Amino acid sequence: MKNPYDVVRTILVTEKATELVDDFNKYTFKVSPKANKRDVRRAVEDIFDVTVADVNVMNVRGKRKRLRSAKYGKRPDWKKAVVTLSEGEIDIL
Repeated sequence: MKNPYDVVRTILVTEKATELVDDFNKYTFKVSPKANKRDVRRAVEDIFDVTVADVNVMNVRGKRKRLRSAKYGKRPDWKKAVVTLSEGEIDIL
């Protein structure tokens, strides 16, 4: 993973993610399924020019969704990363 924009796909803005930013200085990203913690750390530091203290990565299963008929489909699986910034760093958002 050479390009940091291939690793970090988007910032997740949800109610829980916003509370993590306000209370604990943690940011949530949707990342590439092939990325590991080191890749995520390098990508966030390169893109946003901050110092990362910790990275937590988790795989999220896609939900089952009902199609127009009686059949069921499934949304794709994806990977989420929660990045903690070091003390004294400015906000990313």
